[in-house]
Amino acid sequence: MTSTQIPDTPATAGSDFAELSRLIKAAGLLQRRRRHYAVRIGLNLAAFGGGWVAFVFLGDSWWQLFLAAFFAMMFAQLSFIGHDAGHKQIFSSRKANDATGFVHGGLTGLSYGWWMGTHSRHHANPNNEDEDPDVDIAALAFSKAQSSRKRGFLRWMAKYQAFLFFPLLLLEGLNLHVSSVKAVLRKDIRKRKLESTLLIAHLVAYLAAVFIVLSPLTGIIFILVHQFLWGLYMGCSFAPNHKGMEMLSAGHKLDFLRKQVLTSRNVRGGRVVDFALGGLNYQIEHHLFPSMARPNLKHAQVIVQDFCARRGISYAQCGWARSYGYVLQHLHEAGEPLRRRSAEATA
Repeated sequence: MTSTQIPDTPATAGSDFAELSRLIKAAGLLQRRRRHYAVRIGLNLAAFGGGWVAFVFLGDSWWQLFLAAFFAMMFAQLSFIGHDAGHKQIFSSRKANDATGFVHGGLTGLSYGWWMGTHSRHHANPNNEDEDPDVDIAALAFSKAQSSRKRGFLRWMAKYQAFLFFPLLLLEGLNLHVSSVKAVLRKDIRKRKLESTLLIAHLVAYLAAVFIVLSPLTGIIFILVHQFLWGLYMGCSFAPNHKGMEMLSAGHKLDFLRKQVLTSRNVRGGRVVDFALGGLNYQIEHHLFPSMARPNLKHAQVIVQDFCARRGISYAQCGWARSYGYVLQHLHEAGEPLRRRSAEATA
């Protein structure tokens, strides 16, 4: 991988998307919101630092498990800032955004370069079975075609993946760490030395803090609770956005606007959901305008939804709980052929 730049959104003159882009630009929604991000980043870092002060103050106590849950939330909030930096939502300068992304990657133990490369491929081809890495996951099948290709234990998992989905999300935090280390070892990211230093520094500081303050047993349980809850939080933040929406394959004829809208889902819920999901609940608008600052997405949503209605383009939006229902329903349907064949074989 020679670059981690997420490509700019195309806007062919005369296209539906070009017209929508003009409306969004005229509303001033592509402007940076530096003051918003300065406050958000400052509050995040203050809360994160305060959490570690409380961690030392509590000492070797089982009350630390509440702080493990707190740090799971903070790791997710810091990751959301890294995500925004990767999309150039914070600064106009790539260097400034990358610096912010590297710092937040270091705080959470993630490779910013690896994430950028993977995420740019997802944005270019969401829900594309051939090109989107987010629907190419060994432990899950997102279509009946994918489930038919599973073998051995993975085939059994695909049969019952709707029931296994949330337990599997507990491992997502560990998976993110492992994938980051693998990317550095493969030497396929920019600034490999910097990323290596940040990952090692994170691991050493994290383990030292935990095991200096806590006993071995309490420390191990603290780490497990923290990493499992962080993985669950991250998985629950990203899963509703595309899972259960239209799946694409090579050769599809959708233009950019329809490709992004028809494969994405928004989640309603107001300020609480906006905070909890880091703005990812406006997934349609985010995919159409990935460099749009997070606080502008809710304003763009009104324009985009109306535009889609006038063009007859299906615009998916539902509540938070219902979004997970769609995800589980889709996973259950993808594994249905395997369950049917298993039943026929035992009949």
